[in-house]
Amino acid sequence: MNTNPYKSLKSGSDIRGTAAEGVAGEAVELTDKAVFELTIGFCRWLEESRSIKSGRIAVGHDSRISAGRIKKQVISALSEFGFEISDCGYASTPAMFMTTVDLDCVASVQITASHHPFNKNGLKFFTREGGLNGSDIERIIDLAVLPFEKTERKPRVTAVDFMSIYAKRLRDMICEGVNAENYEKPLEGYRIVVDAGNGVGGFYATDVLAPLGADVTGSQFLEKDGMFPNHTPNPENKEAMASVCSATLRSRADLGIIFDTDVDRAGCVDENGREINRNRLVALAAIIALEGNEGGTIVTDSVTSTGLTDFINNTLGGVHYRFKRGYRNVINEQLRLQSEGVNCPLAIETSGHAAFRDNYYLDDGAYLVTKIIIKTAQMGKQGKKLDSLIARLKDPAEEKELRFKINTADFRAYGNGVIEKLEAYAEAAEDMRIADDNREGIRIYFDRPEEKGWLLLRLSVHDPIMPLNIESDVEGGVKLIAKRFYAFIKEMTKLDITPLVSFLES
Repeated sequence: MNTNPYKSLKSGSDIRGTAAEGVAGEAVELTDKAVFELTIGFCRWLEESRSIKSGRIAVGHDSRISAGRIKKQVISALSEFGFEISDCGYASTPAMFMTTVDLDCVASVQITASHHPFNKNGLKFFTREGGLNGSDIERIIDLAVLPFEKTERKPRVTAVDFMSIYAKRLRDMICEGVNAENYEKPLEGYRIVVDAGNGVGGFYATDVLAPLGADVTGSQFLEKDGMFPNHTPNPENKEAMASVCSATLRSRADLGIIFDTDVDRAGCVDENGREINRNRLVALAAIIALEGNEGGTIVTDSVTSTGLTDFINNTLGGVHYRFKRGYRNVINEQLRLQSEGVNCPLAIETSGHAAFRDNYYLDDGAYLVTKIIIKTAQMGKQGKKLDSLIARLKDPAEEKELRFKINTADFRAYGNGVIEKLEAYAEAAEDMRIADDNREGIRIYFDRPEEKGWLLLRLSVHDPIMPLNIESDVEGGVKLIAKRFYAFIKEMTKLDITPLVSFLES
């Protein structure tokens, strides 16, 4: 019987849960006791897996309302093990990793729950080797419940304005990359809108762009507010993207930028108010990553489009390598391929997580945006616009995502069984092709002229859910593919396919 109360707080490679009251039916899980003990578990894990028993650990947080309370417990627990603490205050998640580079910290802790609602929070851990994996979090949770005798040791804490150091690193990148005639003001004449969604990304407008001469007056929601009153701070959120698209058009800006709460993800908007997001963002990042890496491999998640594959492979001369959803998954596969001698300069999810090899394999939204801004200025010198780079990327005519709940306790086994049956179903069909690069779930191509598309059925990384993605190059194709899929999936009685039925009836 599982008696560890913290098992449910594992969220991929993070710890995450309800941390503040205010939502009916959601009791606080990240109590003071839980945060203290989980941080103790991290200290024990550092000693066990990395032989780290002393040194300095940096602690930072995003704008969430529970951050101050949680930070107090994190610092208390680290102090019990004798660590010195650099209190970085408001900080982005990527910056907290960079403390292990620039401040010589042995580890760091970021208090964040990414784009999740105001009442959520979590703990994200780094060592000098990078972020942790899911198995590391499982071990930390196991170590957290072992007996511990508290000594009330007085913390040794130093306040550090690390974001200023981090911002200078980004400014220096832009100055060097653009190499403008006015070297210190390479962004003069450019208007750039930043939407921080009331997270911690406002620094990018005030401390990176403005000092370099950019006009950022159209920027919005730069103020830190853990209630996120304007929109969800998430580049994948339609409302959020519509908001920054409008702001970019309204300001007649050359570029719009949107960050998630803790700035490990980003999206962009071109001067015409069109999103540079998902497949378009991957394509643009691939262009940048393949400069000097001809024939290099770009690792993406599994839901990327057929048009993107064609663009990377045939227009850019690279290799598109689809892998699993989950930013740690794509980064770990990048690391594995690189270790085997594959030239792999970029791993990127359609969600906006992008890890460049030349940035410690760290998913960093601000670093990605910095690369894009450099490219924008370089194109500007030639009298060209950024969007011209991805003009040959073919967008699908239609796309749809549906999610089916698995109504059984052993959901993973059931979901895998559904995928196996769908594979057999497709193999028996004359006009379905199974993709040769299935590394997550199953992707099937439909070649009829009226369909001309594909579907991908997979298991959610964490939840008892089976997401279905369908894409077509012709109008009406998605619904036709969905109808053919329904003929198979209707026999799977433990799947709630209500969303599919509703879509077909719409």
